[in-house]
Amino acid sequence: MPTLIDLRRRIQSIKNSQQVTQAMKTVATARYKKAHRLVIERRPFWHLFPEVAISLTKALNLSEHPYLQVRRENKLLAVVVTSDKGLCGAFNSNLLEKASRFLEQKKEGSEIKVIPIGKKAVNYFKNSPYQVERSYFDRVEKKIPEISLDLGSWIDYQFTFQRFDVVYVLYNEFHSIIAPRITLTKLLPITSEKDTSETPEVSYLEPIWEPEASRVIDYLLRIYIHNQVEHFLYESQTSEQASRMMAMENASRNAGELISDLVLLLNKIRQASITRELLEIQTAVEALRQQGV
Repeated sequence: MPTLIDLRRRIQSIKNSQQVTQAMKTVATARYKKAHRLVIERRPFWHLFPEVAISLTKALNLSEHPYLQVRRENKLLAVVVTSDKGLCGAFNSNLLEKASRFLEQKKEGSEIKVIPIGKKAVNYFKNSPYQVERSYFDRVEKKIPEISLDLGSWIDYQFTFQRFDVVYVLYNEFHSIIAPRITLTKLLPITSEKDTSETPEVSYLEPIWEPEASRVIDYLLRIYIHNQVEHFLYESQTSEQASRMMAMENASRNAGELISDLVLLLNKIRQASITRELLEIQTAVEALRQQGV
């Protein structure tokens, strides 16, 4: 049985840890609110942009654009987005597990290369059989615009010159505070996710293009990559902060329950010690009484 001093030290240690987890929850909550507001404001544009681009290219018969050409997936590029830091529950482990299963399925008929984003993904793929083309880590949440611009330009060049036939992205999309949604999406080529086979055609007023339509559509498709990469990174950041907030809340609650259990055990040990001392005193008094002292 532990001594009283050991229990007091353990209780104090857990209280210190609880203060740390509560502080981390406060920081994660502030960052989550900021990231969540940004994602909610931009999400309509991010989600509708691919459909708008495809509609415009079909209307103008520009299906020969490199971004729209569907090829056999001989050379596959996978972008895996995780966090730099831990202490966010199963946020990274679930994503990396799904990424591993997906790449395992694709490796039979494809040459696979990966781009890990975040220290957790970089460390995971460091010992994997897949070739790492480039990586981004160390304060990714502070450099999202720079990363999206650099990575978007690189993917644009590589896909245009057919260095890759398809580009997939795996990331955590913010769904709720309780749990993120692990999402696998095809970044390139751009394909419509909606079935338009039974949708009646709607006539629109023909726009007046300035400059010519092909240049405008080409520009829109080029910025598509940058905006979608930015979308994935911001969604992942929001999900990370929400997961960390919930993990720290659970840790603080568990610490409180553990403290209560230890305090109860401490009181029981103290009560047993006091009872034992009283019994010893009573026994000594009875022995002296019997001796006639």
